[in-house]
Amino acid sequence: MKIVLVNPPHTAIGSRIPDDHLPPLGLLSVGGPLIDAGHDVTLIDAEFGPMSLESIAGAVFDAAPDMVMIGHSGSTSAHPTALALAERIKLRDARIFIVYGGVFPTYHWRDILGGTSAFDVIVRGEGEDTIVRLVQALEKGESLEGVKGIAFRNVHGDSIDTPPAQAIANLDGYRTGWELIDHRRYSYWGGKRAVVMQFSRGCPHLCSYCGQRGFWTRWRHRDPVLFAREIARLYREEGVELINLADENPTSSRRAWKDFLDAMIAENVPVLFVGSTRADDIVRDADILHLYRKAGVVRWLIGMENTDEATLTLIKKGGGTATDREAIRLLRQHGILSMATWVVGFEEEKLKDLWRGFRQLLSYDPDQIQALYVTPHRWTPFFRVARERKVIETDIRKWDYKHQVLKMRYLHPLVLIACVKLIEVAIQARPKALWRTLQHRDPEQRHSMRWYAQMGRRVWFHEIAEFLFRRRHTSNGPTLETFWGAPQDAEEESMSLPARRASPKKSAAEATIKTQA
Repeated sequence: MKIVLVNPPHTAIGSRIPDDHLPPLGLLSVGGPLIDAGHDVTLIDAEFGPMSLESIAGAVFDAAPDMVMIGHSGSTSAHPTALALAERIKLRDARIFIVYGGVFPTYHWRDILGGTSAFDVIVRGEGEDTIVRLVQALEKGESLEGVKGIAFRNVHGDSIDTPPAQAIANLDGYRTGWELIDHRRYSYWGGKRAVVMQFSRGCPHLCSYCGQRGFWTRWRHRDPVLFAREIARLYREEGVELINLADENPTSSRRAWKDFLDAMIAENVPVLFVGSTRADDIVRDADILHLYRKAGVVRWLIGMENTDEATLTLIKKGGGTATDREAIRLLRQHGILSMATWVVGFEEEKLKDLWRGFRQLLSYDPDQIQALYVTPHRWTPFFRVARERKVIETDIRKWDYKHQVLKMRYLHPLVLIACVKLIEVAIQARPKALWRTLQHRDPEQRHSMRWYAQMGRRVWFHEIAEFLFRRRHTSNGPTLETFWGAPQDAEEESMSLPARRASPKKSAAEATIKTQA
């Protein structure tokens, strides 16, 4: 079967401002198994340009595919674009079979299938195995009801879902379709050739607002040695210099993570790593942080979310402010940059709470911060807590964590964005922070900090201009539940639990690596 994978252009500010662009890992992850199953697969990455919907549709028709698969990492805010694209393709040729995948469609499949006929099937949860089984069923003319992990309209026009697919136990059993991209086009960290990869999937922690934990069902990791070997191959054959880890929490298992660090050090390739982890894992690993840096880790984003202990308890974050502060100190001691995320927009916040948060951030002394806005997902427990809050942003293209979407009891949106932007400047423009940016002792880190400061400055002005001239908040919007529908936290886990990890004689990933070595 001839299949075209489409990465639609995103409308978020952050994805439009930087010069760098990363490859769409989700689509490449299903592309590899499809190629290995004998299908003709191509990728249209419409983020470049970005391409207009008409241009994307034209590229699709030029490829003359039997199937189009659409997916995006920012699946909630990208949904309107994905929908408009699918409808445009169907309008021109209704025979093209369109598949949709990602976190948002996994949970909103009823709304999507009930609201449009543009999507034929929605893949729910991990797609590597499901998409191959779906294509096989289509080629053989078999009933789709036998394919686990999908949703579609039956012969009566009713939207139905099949039983959940099983979460993949052996992540090394499916390879990424790197041949679908030209590595020279993708970069990050100030022009370094880069890719997105996953060492693990899922997270063992129970943060109530997290939209990813239930999607992945259970924390699992790749074979540390095979993962390091794949990274080394990408460096030696494709010139990849930086890996952006897409894991929610790659360091969950100290043993597995240390095995990976040792394997990367043994590969002896100058590849850099950026990613996200938890402060308590950093503190736990104080005695092996020198291995982090030796293996190439240059920055961790630490999800602190808030500096108020009551708020941390509300969202079931775990950890605490003392651990956060110690983690940043330890990272700096070992030459690793820290980026602290700070979430605002909780209903009861007042100016005094923002002031206290600002002072707490100062005491943390992070190298970088990223201010985000609380954005509840319908399938998370936090959605049930916030269900009666008023929505002030009805354009879901803005539901990307970088825009305020919920009304606050005491603070007007103008006051909130003014405080957030002032806090960002105050944290990033401190003499101590400026000195590190200009005179960091590590040239590599100095380069990256200057790049981030330049990018952040552009985004900062863009966000202010957008708020003042292009945003139109709803003064008396619907409640969160009215806007999205009833809570779905009872369906939070998208897949069934994986079987105990097998030990195959040779995985697909290992076979590929050995062939290409």
